[in-house]
Amino acid sequence: MYQFENITGNKDEIYTELYKQIKSVVEAETDTIANMANVASMLHETFRFWWTGFYRVADEQQLILGPFQGPLACTRIKKGRGVCGTAWLQNKTIVVPDVELFPGHIACSSESKSEIVVPLHDQQGLVKAVLDIDSEKLNTFDDTDQLWLEKIAELL
Repeated sequence: MYQFENITGNKDEIYTELYKQIKSVVEAETDTIANMANVASMLHETFRFWWTGFYRVADEQQLILGPFQGPLACTRIKKGRGVCGTAWLQNKTIVVPDVELFPGHIACSSESKSEIVVPLHDQQGLVKAVLDIDSEKLNTFDDTDQLWLEKIAELL
């Protein structure tokens, strides 16, 4: 149905096309978990990231692993801990060019070298989950990734 491998162009052009595909998938489905699973898959397959997935707010103090693509992941992350917990606490996207330089980084995999975490909000503007993407390369994520991943997060 979707030809992820056939999306070509520069990063902005790839995101533009992928955004359209993601929008058509999530608009047709009301289940959040199903949409997270498909979005994680679509991003992962398109960009071949090391790890792509979601952590959902479990309670006021911790995130719990949601749908993802990639190797084994941490199951629970405390608020304010690591990149995911910090993005949740600060309610903002965090781009980390080198995870070794991020204070308190949680090393679920030693292969992860750079990371971006984007909060997802509910109707009241509260963080309900975070989109977490890791790369096995340094400096993978930039303003283009942030812009498009925030737009994708708004769809969810």
